[in-house]
Amino acid sequence: MATHQSAKKRIRSSEKRRVRNQAARSELNTLIKKVYSLEDKEKAEAAYKEAVSFIDKTVGKGRLHKNTAARKKSAITKYVNKLNAEK
Repeated sequence: MATHQSAKKRIRSSEKRRVRNQAARSELNTLIKKVYSLEDKEKAEAAYKEAVSFIDKTVGKGRLHKNTAARKKSAITKYVNKLNAEK
């Protein structure tokens, strides 16, 4: 166990960050699943906009690497565009 005051504070702040980051990742995955679950073009595009916006915010806060974000955005963009082509 930590004995120095600074080490104790680091443990507390790391735990707060961990919980916050975990919640953000969970919300991100939920938004992405929401896009994939929709088959209606208009609803999927609305969910897509929301997901992309959240992905960009997550990258800006340093919770997600920019290449990971690009990969996720690319995948959901392909899905939404495929819906457009089918209809």
